[in-house]
Amino acid sequence: MRAFAQAIDLKDNPEMIAEYVALHRKAWPEVTDALREIGIHSMRIYRGGTRLFMLIETEDNFDLARYQDYAKLPRTDAWDTLMRRYQQPTPFAKPGEWWSPLEEIFDLGDFPTKFERDRDNASLEDLFPDDPHFNDWLRDHG
Repeated sequence: MRAFAQAIDLKDNPEMIAEYVALHRKAWPEVTDALREIGIHSMRIYRGGTRLFMLIETEDNFDLARYQDYAKLPRTDAWDTLMRRYQQPTPFAKPGEWWSPLEEIFDLGDFPTKFERDRDNASLEDLFPDDPHFNDWLRDHG
């Protein structure tokens, strides 16, 4: 499973923002079906003010360049066109970029848990402190 994070801004218009949110709460089935068909397993969009943050999880072989493939059908293209009315690139977007990719700088899963650190640093005696047969086993297998 791969994950991609992207950002875009909404136009600073409270009525338009409310419409955008309402549309996403009742996204068209053709859109959700098309996103799944191109290999997206999960998509979440979060909003803070006018900034949107999108997190998608995909198949391992997913190429983000094919994301727009979901909009190849008339109904999904209409959704994409409608959404762009509400959106604008972030100030840090590169020329021609709509949704801006975000760099992952931290993943909790990259760090061992306390249990894993303790286990990796423990001696065998630390792991079996109350086992009366441990010394016998260690003598026979040590």
